[in-house]
Amino acid sequence: MTPLLQLHNLRRTFGDFVALHDVTLSLPPGRIGLLGPNGAGKSTLLKILLGLISPTAGMGEVLGQQLGGDRDAANNWQLRRLIGFMPEAEALVPGLTGVEYVALAGELCGMSRRQSQRRAHEVLSYLQLEEARYRRVEEYSAGMKQRVKLAQSLIHDPPLLLLDEPTSGLDPAGRDVMLKLIRELGRDHGKSIILSTHLLADVQAVCERVVIMAGGKVRGIGTVAELCAVREDRIRLRIQGEDAKFRAALEHAGVTILADNGHGEWRLTVPPGWSNLRFFELAEPCDTVVRAVTRDDETLEELFLRTVNAN
Repeated sequence: MTPLLQLHNLRRTFGDFVALHDVTLSLPPGRIGLLGPNGAGKSTLLKILLGLISPTAGMGEVLGQQLGGDRDAANNWQLRRLIGFMPEAEALVPGLTGVEYVALAGELCGMSRRQSQRRAHEVLSYLQLEEARYRRVEEYSAGMKQRVKLAQSLIHDPPLLLLDEPTSGLDPAGRDVMLKLIRELGRDHGKSIILSTHLLADVQAVCERVVIMAGGKVRGIGTVAELCAVREDRIRLRIQGEDAKFRAALEHAGVTILADNGHGEWRLTVPPGWSNLRFFELAEPCDTVVRAVTRDDETLEELFLRTVNAN
C-alpha cells in the first residue's frame, strides 16, 4: 500500500522564525487528525503539501508524488489532482450560485464544463445542498458555506482531502452534520482525510490516527488508543463511609489523592507494585466501604495538554 504521506526532515523558516522544525512523518491512508494549538505549524504544513510554499529544507511525498514547491508548476499540477482542499477562510466568490461556484472549481482542476456541471450537481445533492444550489453563495448560512467549500474540494473526486478547521463558526447542529459527512467520506467512500484543527472533540469524532503538533514540531503520532497511555498507576475510587481516616491510611501507604468530588468519588495515583486488594484491606478498619475500583486512563485532552506543554 502506498503511504499517504512521507516527510523527511521537512523544515520551513520565515526569516529568523522557524515555522516547521525538521518534521519527519510516515502515515498510512485513513482519517488523520492534525491536532495542535494556533501557531503549531499546521497551516504551514498544509501549504507545503499543496505546493503553495516550498520547504526550506527536507523532502516529502504525498501518495507517491514528490512535493514540488512553489516553483515546480508541473509537479504541483499532478499533486493537486490528488488533493481536495477545504480552507479555513471563507474563500467564496460573491455573485456565483452554489452550483456555479463548485463547477468553477471543477474547471480549474481541468474538467470540461459539461463534466464539471454534472459533477457539481451530484456533489451538492450528496452534501444536502440540492435545494440551495441556485442561490448565491453569499446568501448561504454558515453551515451551508462550510458545506459548499467541502463540495468544491470533492468536485474532482480526489483520494485525499485536506480539511482546515471544517467546523469553524458552526453551531452544534451544523457541526454534527459536518462531522457526520466527513466520517462518511472516509468510511463509505474511501477518502483519506487530514483534518487540521485545534478541537479535540472533532478529532475524536472523525479520526483513526492523530498527529499532535506544537511549536512547529511533531510531539506525538499514533492511534488515539496508542497515544492515550494506559495508566496502571491511576485509579478511580468510589467509597461510602468514613473518608478522613481512610484518606490518611491511603496517604500513609504512598497513595496520592488527585481529586475528590466531595461525594465519595476520588481520583488517585498508587505506588509501583500496588494491588487493588490493598484498598479493601485499608478500608475495613476505617469503617469505609469501597464501592468501585476502576482504572483511570489518560484522556485525549490530558494527552494533548501533556505533550503540548512538554519541553
